[in-house]
Amino acid sequence: MRKKTFSRKSEMRYEIKYRPSYSLLVVRLDPEEVITAEAGAMTYMTPNIEMKTRMREGLFETLKLKLLGGQSFFVNDYISREREGEIGLVSAPLGDIVKLEVTSDRGYIIQKSSYIASTPTIDLDVKWQGFVKGIFGQGLFMIKTRGIGDLFLNAFGAIDKHDLLPGEKLVVGNFHLVAFTDTCNYRVKRLGGLKEFVLSGEGLVVEIEGPGEVYLQTKNLAEFADWLWYVIEPKVRSMTGAR
Repeated sequence: MRKKTFSRKSEMRYEIKYRPSYSLLVVRLDPEEVITAEAGAMTYMTPNIEMKTRMREGLFETLKLKLLGGQSFFVNDYISREREGEIGLVSAPLGDIVKLEVTSDRGYIIQKSSYIASTPTIDLDVKWQGFVKGIFGQGLFMIKTRGIGDLFLNAFGAIDKHDLLPGEKLVVGNFHLVAFTDTCNYRVKRLGGLKEFVLSGEGLVVEIEGPGEVYLQTKNLAEFADWLWYVIEPKVRSMTGAR
């Protein structure tokens, strides 16, 4: 049996398996160590791990998050009791997983659907309204992270990292944006004129200005959903017509 190797770059020991297409986050918890994860993210765990479910924020804020972002009302805290424990975590998108380190002077703004897990010392600010205005209905809802600890994100496809110098800019299609550091400036804008906005298939984009890190996903989930419907629609229509 192959011996598992776990990263010791931070206090939390972890391994990202089956990269980049079907990544799985495996975390080794010390006794009484805790990791917080999105509801439904757990694939397996050792029996000594205890799960506690809690609401993200107040009732109004979690309802707003559910309506705007499609996330669960709740998160789960997993605590390893008495001895070491192991837990496997993943989210819905088929793709890679990245670990980001949140510090007192560097947080991240993350795509809501990319969140898998984090150390309990990280605050996920779902009340932050930086991205809501002007993009409602465009499939982009971001969460701001603060604190100190590890943050694990899942992408649809591979993860493409860009390091921006001060004043350097990058224009990103909103369905490809995973995260960027809060040291960056940004603005949501329309790409081209009205004709381009309606016909180009790009819609709104985000212009991000450094310094900082930008993380993108190589695949577009909305485009994939459209392609999938194109494939199955004839079959659905033929089955419906046969009744």
